[in-house]
Amino acid sequence: VHKMPQGLGVVLEEWKCLEEEYQQLLETHRLYRLKLEEISKLQKNCSSTISSQRSKLKEVSHLEDAKTLEEINEKIKTRPNSFFEMEAFLPNKNGLYLNLVLGNVNVTLLSKQSKFSYKDEYEKFKLCLTVILLLFSFICYFFTNYRFLDAILNFLLVWYYCTLTIRESILIANGSRIKGWWVFHHYISAFLSGVMLTWPDGDLYKTFRNQFLAYSLYQNLVQCLQCYYQSGCLYRLRALGERHNMDLTVEGFQSWMWKGLTFLLPFLFFGHFWQLFNSISLFSMSRLPDCKEWQVWMCGLCFLVLFMGNFFTTVAVVQPVIACQHDKQQ
Repeated sequence: VHKMPQGLGVVLEEWKCLEEEYQQLLETHRLYRLKLEEISKLQKNCSSTISSQRSKLKEVSHLEDAKTLEEINEKIKTRPNSFFEMEAFLPNKNGLYLNLVLGNVNVTLLSKQSKFSYKDEYEKFKLCLTVILLLFSFICYFFTNYRFLDAILNFLLVWYYCTLTIRESILIANGSRIKGWWVFHHYISAFLSGVMLTWPDGDLYKTFRNQFLAYSLYQNLVQCLQCYYQSGCLYRLRALGERHNMDLTVEGFQSWMWKGLTFLLPFLFFGHFWQLFNSISLFSMSRLPDCKEWQVWMCGLCFLVLFMGNFFTTVAVVQPVIACQHDKQQ
């Protein structure tokens, strides 16, 4: 009897195992595609039902007989939060900004672990880039005086803030509750950095350079402090069940930061008034006879908008908390 070479027998045995694994893979992939179709149908069903519920709840909430519908009204008040939690796991239409940047791509993450991992990666990215910007500002302020290095710093700021806006838009689509001014703040900062990047090297730029670098150095230092203490505070509040898992550390002061973090307020307000000082300095420079650059008054306008937004938003958050603390003491 002719014996098969030992090497060929081993190869055929391995091929047989691979063929069995491949057939199992085909079956698993078939089931996977069926499940995806089922998930897609369930997602559409949930989304349409939520929309229907919202419109019907508006009709019910306008009923006049308030006494007989007290219990229903209480339940109606809890529904928006419930819908918000559901929609965090359903495909949502991208906002205008994400449509312009990414197109009509579904950015909704399907599991809590994926959402939290993406949020955690965003926090690490923000802290890492803030430290890099802090070191870069320090080097430019104390050790160098080259327009090329200043341009790299401003380009890095543009990229950083643009990336933050994209990541924050994705996080909002996945249930993060960052809203209002703190979203718009990064758009203004990205625009300001872009204007600084295009400011040509000249006497006026050199006059403002050190003031801007000192401000950038201070701002990044405060953001490092904020990121460190806010993350610790959020961790404790999440453990107690008082904050949502997708809540983020943001620039500025939030009401949940009050316990143990009030020491940050003087640093924040000092930074806000530094923005006002930058704005006044730039507007004064724009009135000089030899001022030809449009970047001077545009940067002044951006700093003024940042000051007003940061200052009044912080005051709006702090004032009710102080009033509540005062009432408790009385």
